[in-house]
Amino acid sequence: MTYVLIPALLILMGLTAFSLVKGIIAFLKTTKIDLETGEGTTATDMQLAQNKAMFARIKYQGLAIAVVAILLAVSR
Repeated sequence: MTYVLIPALLILMGLTAFSLVKGIIAFLKTTKIDLETGEGTTATDMQLAQNKAMFARIKYQGLAIAVVAILLAVSR
């Protein structure tokens, strides 16, 4: 069982990091657009991308925590 859960945990950790980086990049692009235009209305697409990436990060973190909980339950 642990032979399946540990690779699953590593994959989920990688997806979490990828989503975090993707969300940070979207945030930086949003800030750059806001500074260049002086308005907050042009950045709505990037803000939606940022929200989507951060929600994915939370989802992958939750799944990773569930896998860790299962690993701890199985190890006893």
